[in-house]
Amino acid sequence: MGFLKESYEALKENIDLHSVTLVAVSKTKPVEDILLAYESGLRDFGENYVQELCEKHTSLPKDIRWHFIGHLQTNKVKYIAPFVYLIHGVDSEKVLLEINKQGKKLNKTINCLLQIHIAKEETKFGLNETELEIIIEKYFSQHSSHQLEYVKVCGFMGMASLSKDTEQIKNEFQWLRSLFNKYQQLQTSNFKPAHLSMGMSGDYLLALKMGSNMIRIGSLLFGERKNL
Repeated sequence: MGFLKESYEALKENIDLHSVTLVAVSKTKPVEDILLAYESGLRDFGENYVQELCEKHTSLPKDIRWHFIGHLQTNKVKYIAPFVYLIHGVDSEKVLLEINKQGKKLNKTINCLLQIHIAKEETKFGLNETELEIIIEKYFSQHSSHQLEYVKVCGFMGMASLSKDTEQIKNEFQWLRSLFNKYQQLQTSNFKPAHLSMGMSGDYLLALKMGSNMIRIGSLLFGERKNL
């Protein structure tokens, strides 16, 4: 199944694209499908796998804004650092330091979101509230002595539980929104939280109600992925 233009038009009716960024999750999708989405006006695309992202970046239009939305290993940062628009899943101090290291090599500031663990599933990645506080205090506070010159934190990202319990999902989104509100007051040279990335194909409407301004949509745009 290719890009579903009708679905995109329907999505736009639910989303104010002036205030919400729609990231089309194009992982495992062929270049032809992404080009159809691009020709329909989409410019933000999300990929989970470094090798696939690098290959697509090489063969697709250069004004695409590539978002890395998967779990990022430190040894893979160097491959996407030269061109990535936004790294969504910064879930550890180790990854943060590696991004800064690669940014320094390129003399380039790399935009990131800090991933917060909000779901009940332990299999999902992300910082807990204490880890988040430690990282912000150490690297991004007004009196920090460990400034990361080549990283810019643009906001937070979180993935809700895979559940049909909408009240639980609502509470998870609400908690992430409260953390975002708390730290949005802190504005330093490399910490300017503007993006709250939460919500996917199954829960984006609820995420928008809870204050999300960046959603990651895959199956609604490209159809369900086939199990490999």
